[in-house]
Amino acid sequence: MAVDEEARKDGGPSKLPSEGTELQRAFKGRQVAMFAIACSMGTGLVIGSGTALTRGGPGFFLISYILIGICVFFVMTAMGEMATYIPMSKGFSGYAGRYAHPALGFATGWNYFFAYIIGAPTNLTAAGLIVRYWRPDLNVAIWITVFGLVIILVNVLNVNTFGESEFVLSCIKLTILTMLILCCFIISAGGSPSGETIGFTYWHTPGAFGQYLLPGGKGYLLGWWACMLQACFTYVGTEVVGMTFGETQDPRTNIPFAIRQTFWRILGFYVVGAWSLTMAVPYTDARLVGATQQSTSAAASPFVVAISLAGIKVLPDIVNAGLLVFVLSASGSDIYCASRSIYGLAMDGQAPQIFARTLGNGIPVWGVAVAALFVLLGYMNAAREAATVFNYFVSLSTIFSLLNWFSILVSYLNFRRGLRAQGISLEEGKSYRGVLQPYGAYYALFITVLVIIFSGYDAFIPNFQADIFILRYIGLVVYVGNFVFWRFYKKTRCVRPSEMDLTTGLEDGVLEGVSCSPAATSSEKDEYSGQDAEHPVVATIDENGKAM
Repeated sequence: MAVDEEARKDGGPSKLPSEGTELQRAFKGRQVAMFAIACSMGTGLVIGSGTALTRGGPGFFLISYILIGICVFFVMTAMGEMATYIPMSKGFSGYAGRYAHPALGFATGWNYFFAYIIGAPTNLTAAGLIVRYWRPDLNVAIWITVFGLVIILVNVLNVNTFGESEFVLSCIKLTILTMLILCCFIISAGGSPSGETIGFTYWHTPGAFGQYLLPGGKGYLLGWWACMLQACFTYVGTEVVGMTFGETQDPRTNIPFAIRQTFWRILGFYVVGAWSLTMAVPYTDARLVGATQQSTSAAASPFVVAISLAGIKVLPDIVNAGLLVFVLSASGSDIYCASRSIYGLAMDGQAPQIFARTLGNGIPVWGVAVAALFVLLGYMNAAREAATVFNYFVSLSTIFSLLNWFSILVSYLNFRRGLRAQGISLEEGKSYRGVLQPYGAYYALFITVLVIIFSGYDAFIPNFQADIFILRYIGLVVYVGNFVFWRFYKKTRCVRPSEMDLTTGLEDGVLEGVSCSPAATSSEKDEYSGQDAEHPVVATIDENGKAM
């Protein structure tokens, strides 16, 4: 059966050679689960959380981490519903183009690519700054080169090798985070060398809520909003586990399992971690305020400040080594996600087809190559102070990631409209159903849009600062520009709920990028889709997930 010609007209996938364009489902369940729990845990939690604490105080700090955590949880369950219903190898752009608008798929795919090519040099710059804690005499560029070569090599190897390396690094990250959180609670309970029991003392003195930039009520509002933005940076990348779904064994079992781990990750590490900090260090402490000016190293971590205040001498070096593991793991994930993003775009005919070519081990080698090329952005620190470059990259990465959440939520809400219009119920099939969905997605969408719009508030206080304004909103301009370009270049239109393709790739074993026997019958089709025999019958699925 031929591919729907209208899908091509609307910017759908173009014909690609069948050889050397398929990923391999080599990610094991435990690797995906650990990827979901720890892959994106990086400097945002261990270092950036100190900035939020100093600006908003413990009350706003904890409230913001809870509010954004709820938002991220609903983003993840929304993504989990779509990915479990029909697993796709083309990533988030595939869902956006299939369920919402081909132009949204184009904008989303390129947005993810931009986010992660920025993420790699960001984390490699952070790695260089961390090593400076021990060797301040060496230029950061040396470490960008060394660590860059290592993460590129890991990404060229079999995806199972990459998954195993991430599994090991994630185990180390979880161990370090658990140690830091327990340390803070033990210090608060009186387990430090001084023996002082702190409890909730710092919530009373200097207080639970802080002012930022302005005095009075406006200062408290800005303090809370500063915590909200910093919390977003902390949670950035949580959804990257979705990039592994196209290479996951038994996706309809492993994807829901991985998504469910997100709740425990948010509660156990982000919320409890933030709570532990509020009980171990006062937000007005001079050393904490000074630490936020360090950008990244053990000296910049609020956990290390808490440990130092308690008089414990041995941990800073251990924490610094742990931070190096954090950023190297994040760097490897950035290269992986960027290469899969441009691979998905190429499979949909929205990027040069060379990026859809894979090695024999299923690695999109040209995608890895172009992602690795942007590691060179890290060398910008040779011309400017490395900490300044790091902060520039952080700003760009955050706005790109917020737009990614927006794309997932819009795609999901349209996906739900399509199910309703075509009389399909998730409860009747084998698919995953998220808690409080789709209502939770509306909450998450509201929070995401609010943060995107007001992310540049500090560009106007006390006076307008053009450089900050550009950094805060350039990602939005690129995103909208890509959407408008593809919309008019290909003359695409929104996907109507009644016409949405909710059947191709639905049957067990008939997944995106995987061929199946042409034995599917109309009756089998109807059993899963809830539609009548007038809808197309899936015979064979090509590498684009379309019926032939």
